Amino acid sequence: MEQKNNSSSLVSLLTVFFFWGFVAASNGIFIPFCKNHFELTQYQSQLIDATFYGGYFFGSLVLYYLSLLFKVDILNKLGYKKGIILGLTISIIGALCIIPSVNAGSFTLILSSFFIIAIGFSLQQTSAQPFVVALGSAETGAHRLNLAGGINSIGTTVGPIIVSFLLFGSITGNKAETSISSINTLYIILAIVFAAVLIYFAFAKLPNVTSQENIENSPKASLALSIIAVPTFILLFATSLLPKSFSDLFIYLSLVIILVVLLSSLYQASKNPSGWGAMQYPQLILGMIAIFIYVGVEVSIQSNMGALLKLPEFGGFDESSISRFISLYWGSLMIGRWTGAISAFNLKSKTKKILGVIVPYIAFGVILFVNSLGGKAVYDLYMYAICIIVLIIANLIGQEKPAKTLMLFSFLGVLAMFIGLMNTGQVALYAFISGGLACSIMWPCIFALSITGLKKYTSQGSSFLIMMILGGAIIPPIQGKLADEPSIGIHNSYIVPIICFLYLAFFAWKVKNILKSTNEADTLDKPTQGIH
Repeated sequence: MEQKNNSSSLVSLLTVFFFWGFVAASNGIFIPFCKNHFELTQYQSQLIDATFYGGYFFGSLVLYYLSLLFKVDILNKLGYKKGIILGLTISIIGALCIIPSVNAGSFTLILSSFFIIAIGFSLQQTSAQPFVVALGSAETGAHRLNLAGGINSIGTTVGPIIVSFLLFGSITGNKAETSISSINTLYIILAIVFAAVLIYFAFAKLPNVTSQENIENSPKASLALSIIAVPTFILLFATSLLPKSFSDLFIYLSLVIILVVLLSSLYQASKNPSGWGAMQYPQLILGMIAIFIYVGVEVSIQSNMGALLKLPEFGGFDESSISRFISLYWGSLMIGRWTGAISAFNLKSKTKKILGVIVPYIAFGVILFVNSLGGKAVYDLYMYAICIIVLIIANLIGQEKPAKTLMLFSFLGVLAMFIGLMNTGQVALYAFISGGLACSIMWPCIFALSITGLKKYTSQGSSFLIMMILGGAIIPPIQGKLADEPSIGIHNSYIVPIICFLYLAFFAWKVKNILKSTNEADTLDKPTQGIH
Protein backbone atom coordinates (compact mmCIF):
# COMPACT_ATOMS: atom_id res chain seq x y z
CA MET A 1 0.00 0.00 0.00
CA GLU A 2 2.86 2.37 0.88
CA GLN A 3 4.54 1.69 -2.47
CA LYS A 4 1.25 2.48 -4.22
CA ASN A 5 0.95 5.76 -2.33
CA ASN A 6 4.54 6.65 -3.17
CA SER A 7 3.96 5.86 -6.84
CA SER A 8 0.88 8.08 -7.00
CA SER A 9 2.78 10.79 -5.12
CA LEU A 10 5.57 10.62 -7.69
CA VAL A 11 3.06 10.95 -10.53
CA SER A 12 1.59 14.07 -8.89
CA LEU A 13 5.05 15.54 -8.43
CA LEU A 14 5.91 14.83 -12.06
CA THR A 15 2.81 16.81 -13.05
CA VAL A 16 4.24 19.82 -11.22
CA PHE A 17 7.62 19.34 -12.93
CA PHE A 18 5.79 19.31 -16.27
CA PHE A 19 4.08 22.63 -15.63
CA TRP A 20 7.27 24.35 -14.45
CA GLY A 21 8.71 23.64 -17.87
CA PHE A 22 5.40 24.41 -19.57
CA VAL A 23 5.19 27.94 -18.13
CA ALA A 24 8.89 28.81 -18.54
CA ALA A 25 9.01 27.73 -22.20
CA SER A 26 5.68 29.37 -23.00
CA ASN A 27 7.25 32.77 -22.39
CA GLY A 28 8.75 32.41 -25.87
CA ILE A 29 5.22 32.75 -27.28
CA PHE A 30 3.88 35.06 -24.60
CA ILE A 31 6.65 37.66 -25.00
CA PRO A 32 6.10 38.52 -28.71
CA PHE A 33 2.34 38.33 -28.11
CA CYS A 34 2.53 40.98 -25.35
CA LYS A 35 5.06 43.02 -27.31
CA ASN A 36 2.62 43.29 -30.20
CA HIS A 37 -0.48 43.92 -28.07
CA PHE A 38 1.04 46.48 -25.69
CA GLU A 39 3.34 48.01 -28.35
CA LEU A 40 6.44 47.36 -26.29
CA THR A 41 10.10 47.76 -27.16
CA GLN A 42 12.15 44.56 -27.27
CA TYR A 43 13.67 45.48 -23.91
CA GLN A 44 10.26 46.02 -22.30
CA SER A 45 9.01 42.68 -23.60
CA GLN A 46 11.94 40.95 -21.91
CA LEU A 47 10.72 42.21 -18.53
CA ILE A 48 8.44 39.15 -18.55
CA ASP A 49 11.55 37.04 -18.08
CA ALA A 50 12.95 39.56 -15.61
CA THR A 51 9.93 39.27 -13.30
CA PHE A 52 9.63 35.51 -13.75
CA TYR A 53 13.25 34.64 -12.93
CA GLY A 54 13.52 37.52 -10.46
CA GLY A 55 10.70 35.81 -8.55
CA TYR A 56 12.79 32.65 -8.36
CA PHE A 57 15.70 34.64 -6.93
CA PHE A 58 13.71 36.48 -4.28
CA GLY A 59 11.80 33.34 -3.29
CA SER A 60 15.06 31.48 -2.66
CA LEU A 61 16.62 34.50 -0.93
CA VAL A 62 13.69 34.91 1.48
CA LEU A 63 13.87 31.22 2.44
CA TYR A 64 17.60 31.61 3.09
CA TYR A 65 17.19 34.69 5.29
CA LEU A 66 14.28 33.18 7.24
CA SER A 67 16.38 30.10 7.94
CA LEU A 68 19.20 32.31 9.23
CA LEU A 69 16.80 34.40 11.32
CA PHE A 70 15.20 31.43 13.07
CA LYS A 71 18.43 29.38 13.03
CA VAL A 72 16.60 26.43 11.51
CA ASP A 73 15.94 25.26 7.95
CA ILE A 74 12.46 26.67 7.33
CA LEU A 75 11.52 23.86 4.98
CA ASN A 76 12.85 21.34 7.47
CA LYS A 77 10.57 22.90 10.07
CA LEU A 78 7.64 23.13 7.71
CA GLY A 79 8.15 19.81 5.95
CA TYR A 80 8.54 19.37 2.20
CA LYS A 81 4.92 18.29 1.73
CA LYS A 82 3.63 21.52 3.28
CA GLY A 83 6.28 23.44 1.36
CA ILE A 84 4.90 22.11 -1.92
CA ILE A 85 1.33 22.91 -0.84
CA LEU A 86 2.30 26.47 0.11
CA GLY A 87 4.16 26.92 -3.17
CA LEU A 88 1.18 25.65 -5.16
CA THR A 89 -1.11 28.02 -3.25
CA ILE A 90 1.08 31.02 -4.09
CA SER A 91 1.25 30.02 -7.77
CA ILE A 92 -2.51 29.59 -7.91
CA ILE A 93 -2.95 33.09 -6.48
CA GLY A 94 -0.54 34.43 -9.11
CA ALA A 95 -2.35 32.63 -11.95
CA LEU A 96 -5.72 33.99 -10.80
CA CYS A 97 -4.23 37.50 -10.49
CA ILE A 98 -3.57 37.34 -14.23
CA ILE A 99 -7.32 37.63 -14.89
CA PRO A 100 -7.95 41.08 -13.33
CA SER A 101 -4.56 42.20 -14.70
CA VAL A 102 -5.62 41.29 -18.23
CA ASN A 103 -9.09 42.80 -17.78
CA ALA A 104 -7.46 46.04 -16.62
CA GLY A 105 -5.23 45.97 -19.69
CA SER A 106 -2.18 46.57 -17.51
CA PHE A 107 1.16 45.10 -18.55
CA THR A 108 2.60 46.11 -15.16
CA LEU A 109 -0.05 44.10 -13.30
CA ILE A 110 0.56 41.12 -15.59
CA LEU A 111 4.27 41.30 -14.68
CA SER A 112 3.36 41.40 -10.98
CA SER A 113 1.23 38.28 -11.43
CA PHE A 114 4.15 36.52 -13.11
CA PHE A 115 6.32 37.43 -10.14
CA ILE A 116 3.84 35.83 -7.72
CA ILE A 117 3.67 32.65 -9.83
CA ALA A 118 7.48 32.44 -9.83
CA ILE A 119 7.67 32.91 -6.03
CA GLY A 120 5.43 29.83 -5.74
CA PHE A 121 7.53 27.94 -8.26
CA SER A 122 10.72 28.62 -6.30
CA LEU A 123 9.17 27.16 -3.15
CA GLN A 124 7.79 24.18 -5.05
CA GLN A 125 11.14 23.39 -6.65
CA THR A 126 13.07 23.72 -3.40
CA SER A 127 10.65 21.28 -1.77
CA ALA A 128 9.89 18.90 -4.63
CA GLN A 129 13.39 17.88 -5.68
CA PRO A 130 14.39 16.30 -2.32
CA PHE A 131 10.85 14.90 -2.10
CA VAL A 132 11.36 13.05 -5.38
CA VAL A 133 14.60 11.55 -4.07
CA ALA A 134 12.85 10.42 -0.85
CA LEU A 135 9.98 8.63 -2.65
CA GLY A 136 11.93 5.38 -2.87
CA SER A 137 15.35 3.97 -2.19
CA ALA A 138 18.36 6.28 -2.06
CA GLU A 139 20.07 4.17 -4.74
CA THR A 140 17.41 5.02 -7.31
CA GLY A 141 16.95 8.67 -6.27
CA ALA A 142 19.05 9.98 -9.16
CA HIS A 143 16.94 7.98 -11.60
CA ARG A 144 13.74 9.59 -10.30
CA LEU A 145 15.31 13.05 -10.58
CA ASN A 146 16.31 12.33 -14.17
CA LEU A 147 12.78 11.11 -14.88
CA ALA A 148 11.41 14.32 -13.36
CA GLY A 149 13.83 16.34 -15.49
CA GLY A 150 12.68 14.43 -18.58
CA ILE A 151 9.05 15.25 -17.79
CA ASN A 152 10.02 18.88 -17.25
CA SER A 153 11.60 18.88 -20.72
CA ILE A 154 8.42 17.48 -22.25
CA GLY A 155 6.62 20.45 -20.69
CA THR A 156 9.08 22.85 -22.31
CA THR A 157 8.51 21.18 -25.68
CA VAL A 158 4.71 21.09 -25.75
CA GLY A 159 4.19 24.35 -23.82
CA PRO A 160 4.76 26.71 -26.79
CA ILE A 161 2.44 24.59 -28.97
CA ILE A 162 -0.44 24.57 -26.47
CA VAL A 163 -0.05 28.24 -25.60
CA SER A 164 -0.05 29.17 -29.29
CA PHE A 165 -3.32 27.26 -29.69
CA LEU A 166 -4.93 28.95 -26.67
CA LEU A 167 -3.81 32.43 -27.71
CA PHE A 168 -4.39 32.24 -31.46
CA GLY A 169 -6.97 29.48 -31.85
CA SER A 170 -4.63 27.27 -33.87
CA ILE A 171 -1.18 25.76 -33.60
CA THR A 172 0.13 26.68 -37.02
CA GLY A 173 -2.29 29.28 -38.28
CA ASN A 174 -1.51 32.77 -39.48
CA LYS A 175 -3.80 34.71 -37.17
CA ALA A 176 -1.61 37.49 -35.86
CA GLU A 177 -4.36 39.39 -34.04
CA THR A 178 -6.29 37.93 -31.15
CA SER A 179 -7.91 39.13 -27.97
CA ILE A 180 -5.69 39.69 -24.95
CA SER A 181 -8.43 37.96 -22.95
CA SER A 182 -7.21 34.69 -24.47
CA ILE A 183 -4.57 34.75 -21.73
CA ASN A 184 -7.33 34.24 -19.16
CA THR A 185 -8.15 30.80 -20.51
CA LEU A 186 -4.52 29.70 -20.25
CA TYR A 187 -4.09 30.75 -16.63
CA ILE A 188 -7.51 29.53 -15.49
CA ILE A 189 -6.51 26.08 -16.77
CA LEU A 190 -3.14 26.40 -15.04
CA ALA A 191 -4.78 27.41 -11.75
CA ILE A 192 -7.23 24.48 -11.95
CA VAL A 193 -4.44 21.96 -12.56
CA PHE A 194 -2.35 23.33 -9.68
CA ALA A 195 -5.44 23.30 -7.44
CA ALA A 196 -6.08 19.65 -8.29
CA VAL A 197 -2.49 18.73 -7.40
CA LEU A 198 -2.72 20.79 -4.20
CA ILE A 199 -5.91 18.99 -3.11
CA TYR A 200 -4.28 15.64 -3.73
CA PHE A 201 -1.23 16.55 -1.66
CA ALA A 202 -3.36 17.99 1.13
CA PHE A 203 -5.27 14.73 1.67
CA ALA A 204 -2.80 12.05 0.55
CA LYS A 205 -0.83 10.10 3.14
CA LEU A 206 2.74 10.87 2.14
CA PRO A 207 6.06 10.10 3.81
CA ASN A 208 7.35 12.80 6.14
CA VAL A 209 10.37 14.17 4.28
CA THR A 210 12.61 16.75 5.95
CA SER A 211 16.26 17.79 5.91
CA GLN A 212 18.59 17.32 8.87
CA GLU A 213 21.40 19.57 7.62
CA ASN A 214 22.66 22.41 9.82
CA ILE A 215 22.24 26.08 8.90
CA GLU A 216 25.63 27.70 8.41
CA ASN A 217 25.73 31.39 9.33
CA SER A 218 27.93 33.28 6.82
CA PRO A 219 27.47 37.02 7.40
CA LYS A 220 29.79 38.20 4.61
CA ALA A 221 28.09 35.96 2.04
CA SER A 222 24.69 37.16 3.28
CA LEU A 223 25.77 40.79 2.84
CA ALA A 224 26.93 40.09 -0.72
CA LEU A 225 23.56 38.55 -1.57
CA SER A 226 21.78 41.54 -0.01
CA ILE A 227 23.74 43.94 -2.21
CA ILE A 228 22.86 41.86 -5.30
CA ALA A 229 19.18 41.99 -4.31
CA VAL A 230 19.10 45.82 -4.29
CA PRO A 231 19.56 46.54 -8.03
CA THR A 232 17.40 43.52 -8.86
CA PHE A 233 14.57 44.91 -6.72
CA ILE A 234 14.91 48.36 -8.30
CA LEU A 235 14.94 46.83 -11.79
CA LEU A 236 11.73 44.90 -11.14
CA PHE A 237 9.76 47.40 -9.10
CA ALA A 238 11.20 50.90 -9.08
CA THR A 239 12.80 51.85 -12.43
CA SER A 240 9.79 54.07 -13.16
CA LEU A 241 10.86 56.25 -10.21
CA LEU A 242 14.29 56.87 -11.73
CA PRO A 243 15.11 59.66 -14.21
CA LYS A 244 14.48 58.32 -17.71
CA SER A 245 18.07 58.80 -18.88
CA PHE A 246 19.22 56.75 -15.88
CA SER A 247 16.48 54.10 -15.97
CA ASP A 248 17.26 53.33 -19.63
CA LEU A 249 20.77 52.30 -18.61
CA PHE A 250 19.87 50.67 -15.30
CA ILE A 251 19.80 47.13 -16.72
CA TYR A 252 23.51 47.49 -17.59
CA LEU A 253 24.25 48.91 -14.15
CA SER A 254 22.44 45.96 -12.53
CA LEU A 255 24.67 43.50 -14.36
CA VAL A 256 27.81 45.45 -13.43
CA ILE A 257 26.83 45.56 -9.74
CA ILE A 258 26.09 41.84 -9.60
CA LEU A 259 29.35 40.85 -11.28
CA VAL A 260 31.43 43.33 -9.25
CA VAL A 261 29.93 42.03 -5.99
CA LEU A 262 30.68 38.42 -6.90
CA LEU A 263 34.20 39.10 -8.18
CA SER A 264 34.95 41.30 -5.18
CA SER A 265 33.71 38.50 -2.92
CA LEU A 266 36.04 36.12 -4.73
CA TYR A 267 38.98 38.43 -4.02
CA GLN A 268 38.05 39.20 -0.39
CA ALA A 269 37.37 35.53 0.45
CA SER A 270 40.77 34.56 -0.93
CA LYS A 271 42.39 37.00 1.50
CA ASN A 272 40.32 36.05 4.55
CA PRO A 273 37.82 33.14 4.27
CA SER A 274 36.27 33.79 7.70
CA GLY A 275 32.58 34.65 7.50
CA TRP A 276 32.19 33.77 3.83
CA GLY A 277 30.81 30.25 4.31
CA ALA A 278 30.53 28.43 0.99
CA MET A 279 31.75 31.55 -0.80
CA GLN A 280 35.23 31.06 0.64
CA TYR A 281 35.71 28.50 -2.15
CA PRO A 282 36.59 30.06 -5.54
CA GLN A 283 34.91 27.26 -7.50
CA LEU A 284 31.60 28.18 -5.84
CA ILE A 285 31.71 31.90 -6.65
CA LEU A 286 32.88 31.23 -10.21
CA GLY A 287 30.07 28.66 -10.40
CA MET A 288 27.52 31.22 -9.19
CA ILE A 289 28.57 33.46 -12.08
CA ALA A 290 28.41 30.43 -14.41
CA ILE A 291 24.87 29.48 -13.35
CA PHE A 292 23.85 33.14 -13.66
CA ILE A 293 25.21 33.25 -17.20
CA TYR A 294 24.02 29.77 -18.18
CA VAL A 295 20.39 30.41 -17.21
CA GLY A 296 20.60 33.86 -18.79
CA VAL A 297 21.84 32.60 -22.15
CA GLU A 298 19.48 29.62 -22.18
CA VAL A 299 16.49 31.93 -21.69
CA SER A 300 17.74 34.85 -23.79
CA ILE A 301 18.28 32.87 -26.99
CA GLN A 302 14.62 31.85 -27.20
CA SER A 303 13.03 34.90 -25.55
CA ASN A 304 14.43 37.16 -28.27
CA MET A 305 13.77 34.64 -31.03
CA GLY A 306 10.20 35.83 -31.62
CA ALA A 307 11.50 39.24 -32.72
CA LEU A 308 14.21 37.61 -34.84
CA LEU A 309 11.65 35.47 -36.69
CA LYS A 310 9.68 38.56 -37.69
CA LEU A 311 12.58 39.76 -39.85
CA PRO A 312 11.97 39.11 -43.58
CA GLU A 313 15.35 37.39 -43.88
CA PHE A 314 14.29 34.95 -41.15
CA GLY A 315 10.90 34.15 -42.64
CA GLY A 316 8.79 37.14 -41.63
CA PHE A 317 6.70 35.03 -39.24
CA ASP A 318 3.98 36.56 -37.08
CA GLU A 319 3.37 35.70 -33.43
CA SER A 320 0.93 32.88 -34.24
CA SER A 321 3.43 30.99 -36.42
CA ILE A 322 6.58 30.78 -34.34
CA SER A 323 5.56 28.07 -31.87
CA ARG A 324 7.28 25.20 -33.70
CA PHE A 325 10.63 27.00 -33.58
CA ILE A 326 10.30 27.84 -29.89
CA SER A 327 9.23 24.24 -29.29
CA LEU A 328 12.25 22.97 -31.25
CA TYR A 329 14.57 25.17 -29.18
CA TRP A 330 13.29 23.82 -25.86
CA GLY A 331 13.05 20.38 -27.42
CA SER A 332 16.77 20.67 -28.12
CA LEU A 333 17.35 20.82 -24.38
CA MET A 334 15.15 17.73 -24.05
CA ILE A 335 17.26 15.94 -26.67
CA GLY A 336 20.47 16.67 -24.77
CA ARG A 337 19.00 15.89 -21.36
CA TRP A 338 17.47 12.60 -22.41
CA THR A 339 20.83 11.68 -23.87
CA GLY A 340 22.63 12.76 -20.69
CA ALA A 341 20.20 10.76 -18.55
CA ILE A 342 21.55 7.53 -20.04
CA SER A 343 24.56 7.83 -17.74
CA ALA A 344 22.27 7.54 -14.70
CA PHE A 345 21.72 3.88 -15.46
CA ASN A 346 24.18 1.07 -14.89
CA LEU A 347 24.65 -0.02 -18.48
CA LYS A 348 27.52 -1.52 -20.44
CA SER A 349 29.70 0.94 -22.30
CA LYS A 350 28.64 -0.41 -25.70
CA THR A 351 24.95 -0.16 -24.76
CA LYS A 352 25.41 3.44 -23.64
CA LYS A 353 27.04 4.34 -26.95
CA ILE A 354 24.22 2.74 -28.94
CA LEU A 355 21.58 4.50 -26.86
CA GLY A 356 23.59 7.72 -27.19
CA VAL A 357 22.80 7.60 -30.91
CA ILE A 358 19.22 6.30 -30.72
CA VAL A 359 17.81 8.35 -27.82
CA PRO A 360 18.51 11.80 -29.36
CA TYR A 361 16.54 10.87 -32.45
CA ILE A 362 13.71 9.37 -30.39
CA ALA A 363 13.48 12.73 -28.62
CA PHE A 364 13.61 14.50 -32.00
CA GLY A 365 10.78 12.26 -33.17
CA VAL A 366 8.72 13.33 -30.17
CA ILE A 367 9.31 16.99 -31.09
CA LEU A 368 8.24 16.39 -34.70
CA PHE A 369 5.14 14.49 -33.56
CA VAL A 370 4.06 17.21 -31.13
CA ASN A 371 4.53 19.89 -33.78
CA SER A 372 2.61 17.91 -36.40
CA LEU A 373 -0.53 17.79 -34.25
CA GLY A 374 -1.79 20.98 -35.88
CA GLY A 375 -2.08 19.13 -39.19
CA LYS A 376 0.72 21.01 -40.90
CA ALA A 377 3.81 19.31 -42.33
CA VAL A 378 7.01 19.74 -40.34
CA TYR A 379 9.40 18.98 -43.19
CA ASP A 380 11.12 22.33 -42.63
CA LEU A 381 12.38 20.96 -39.29
CA TYR A 382 14.02 17.84 -40.77
CA MET A 383 17.30 19.61 -41.53
CA TYR A 384 17.82 19.99 -37.80
CA ALA A 385 18.78 16.31 -37.69
CA ILE A 386 22.25 17.42 -38.85
CA CYS A 387 22.69 19.53 -35.70
CA ILE A 388 21.82 16.49 -33.58
CA ILE A 389 24.71 14.57 -35.12
CA VAL A 390 27.04 17.24 -33.71
CA LEU A 391 25.49 16.74 -30.26
CA ILE A 392 26.02 12.96 -30.44
CA ILE A 393 29.68 13.35 -31.41
CA ALA A 394 30.30 15.97 -28.72
CA ASN A 395 28.64 13.79 -26.10
CA LEU A 396 30.93 10.87 -26.97
CA ILE A 397 34.03 13.08 -26.89
CA GLY A 398 32.99 14.52 -23.52
CA GLN A 399 33.09 11.03 -21.95
CA GLU A 400 30.64 12.13 -19.23
CA LYS A 401 33.37 14.25 -17.58
CA PRO A 402 31.89 17.57 -16.39
CA ALA A 403 34.83 19.91 -17.09
CA LYS A 404 35.61 18.43 -20.49
CA THR A 405 31.94 18.22 -21.50
CA LEU A 406 31.16 21.77 -20.38
CA MET A 407 34.14 23.24 -22.22
CA LEU A 408 33.31 21.35 -25.42
CA PHE A 409 29.63 22.30 -25.41
CA SER A 410 30.50 25.93 -24.57
CA PHE A 411 32.70 26.17 -27.65
CA LEU A 412 29.96 24.54 -29.72
CA GLY A 413 27.62 27.24 -28.42
CA VAL A 414 30.07 29.92 -29.54
CA LEU A 415 30.36 28.28 -32.96
CA ALA A 416 26.59 27.99 -33.35
CA MET A 417 26.00 31.65 -32.45
CA PHE A 418 28.81 32.77 -34.78
CA ILE A 419 27.28 30.82 -37.69
CA GLY A 420 23.92 32.38 -36.86
CA LEU A 421 25.39 35.88 -36.87
CA MET A 422 27.20 35.36 -40.17
CA ASN A 423 24.16 34.00 -42.01
CA THR A 424 20.40 34.43 -42.43
CA GLY A 425 17.51 32.11 -43.31
CA GLN A 426 17.31 28.48 -42.20
CA VAL A 427 21.05 28.03 -41.65
CA ALA A 428 21.19 30.93 -39.21
CA LEU A 429 17.89 30.02 -37.56
CA TYR A 430 18.90 26.43 -36.86
CA ALA A 431 22.30 27.61 -35.68
CA PHE A 432 20.61 29.81 -33.08
CA ILE A 433 18.15 27.07 -32.13
CA SER A 434 21.04 24.61 -31.66
CA GLY A 435 22.11 26.83 -28.78
CA GLY A 436 19.58 24.68 -26.92
CA LEU A 437 21.67 21.59 -27.64
CA ALA A 438 24.74 23.39 -26.27
CA CYS A 439 22.90 24.42 -23.10
CA SER A 440 21.23 21.05 -22.52
CA ILE A 441 23.93 19.42 -20.36
CA MET A 442 25.43 22.51 -18.75
CA TRP A 443 23.45 22.67 -15.50
CA PRO A 444 24.70 19.35 -14.03
CA CYS A 445 28.26 20.04 -15.22
CA ILE A 446 28.39 23.50 -13.63
CA PHE A 447 26.70 22.28 -10.46
CA ALA A 448 29.06 19.31 -10.04
CA LEU A 449 32.17 21.43 -10.54
CA SER A 450 30.94 24.25 -8.28
CA ILE A 451 30.03 22.25 -5.16
CA THR A 452 33.01 19.89 -5.22
CA GLY A 453 35.17 20.27 -2.11
CA LEU A 454 32.70 22.47 -0.19
CA LYS A 455 32.48 19.93 2.66
CA LYS A 456 29.97 21.11 5.32
CA TYR A 457 29.02 24.06 3.12
CA THR A 458 27.72 21.88 0.27
CA SER A 459 24.04 22.52 1.07
CA GLN A 460 24.60 26.26 1.43
CA GLY A 461 26.59 26.33 -1.80
CA SER A 462 23.76 24.55 -3.61
CA SER A 463 21.33 27.17 -2.30
CA PHE A 464 23.54 30.01 -3.55
CA LEU A 465 23.80 28.40 -6.98
CA ILE A 466 20.03 28.07 -7.28
CA MET A 467 19.64 31.77 -6.42
CA MET A 468 21.73 32.56 -9.49
CA ILE A 469 18.81 31.56 -11.68
CA LEU A 470 18.62 35.35 -11.41
CA GLY A 471 20.59 35.42 -14.67
CA GLY A 472 17.32 34.73 -16.50
CA ALA A 473 16.07 38.08 -15.20
CA ILE A 474 19.10 40.13 -16.30
CA ILE A 475 20.62 38.80 -19.53
CA PRO A 476 17.47 38.59 -21.73
CA PRO A 477 16.60 42.27 -21.09
CA ILE A 478 20.21 43.23 -21.86
CA GLN A 479 19.97 41.48 -25.23
CA GLY A 480 16.59 43.15 -25.73
CA LYS A 481 18.09 46.56 -24.95
CA LEU A 482 20.86 46.00 -27.52
CA ALA A 483 18.26 44.82 -30.05
CA ASP A 484 16.45 48.17 -29.67
CA GLU A 485 19.58 50.05 -30.75
CA PRO A 486 19.13 50.91 -34.46
CA SER A 487 22.84 50.37 -35.09
CA ILE A 488 22.67 46.82 -33.67
CA GLY A 489 19.21 45.30 -34.17
CA ILE A 490 17.82 41.95 -33.09
CA HIS A 491 20.07 39.83 -35.33
CA ASN A 492 23.35 41.34 -34.16
CA SER A 493 22.15 41.27 -30.54
CA TYR A 494 23.00 37.57 -30.57
CA ILE A 495 26.56 38.63 -29.81
CA VAL A 496 25.37 38.41 -26.17
CA PRO A 497 25.13 34.57 -26.20
CA ILE A 498 28.64 34.36 -27.67
CA ILE A 499 30.05 36.30 -24.71
CA CYS A 500 28.08 34.08 -22.32
CA PHE A 501 29.34 30.84 -23.86
CA LEU A 502 32.91 32.12 -23.78
CA TYR A 503 32.69 32.67 -20.02
CA LEU A 504 31.29 29.16 -19.53
CA ALA A 505 34.28 27.74 -21.43
CA PHE A 506 36.60 29.81 -19.21
CA PHE A 507 34.80 28.54 -16.10
CA ALA A 508 35.32 24.92 -17.14
CA TRP A 509 39.04 25.52 -17.71
CA LYS A 510 39.56 27.59 -14.56
CA VAL A 511 37.70 25.32 -12.13
CA LYS A 512 39.39 22.26 -13.58
CA ASN A 513 42.73 23.79 -12.57
CA ILE A 514 41.40 24.86 -9.15
CA LEU A 515 40.17 21.36 -8.35
CA LYS A 516 43.46 19.85 -9.49
CA SER A 517 45.37 22.19 -7.18
CA THR A 518 43.16 21.23 -4.21
CA ASN A 519 43.41 17.48 -4.79
CA GLU A 520 39.80 17.25 -5.96
CA ALA A 521 40.73 16.11 -9.46
CA ASP A 522 38.82 12.84 -9.09
CA THR A 523 35.58 14.79 -9.62
CA LEU A 524 36.69 15.62 -13.15
CA ASP A 525 36.31 11.96 -14.06
CA LYS A 526 32.88 11.41 -12.49
CA PRO A 527 29.88 11.09 -14.82
CA THR A 528 27.62 14.12 -15.10
CA GLN A 529 24.14 13.46 -13.81
CA GLY A 530 21.12 15.51 -12.95
CA ILE A 531 18.93 17.76 -15.01
CA HIS A 532 17.88 21.37 -14.63
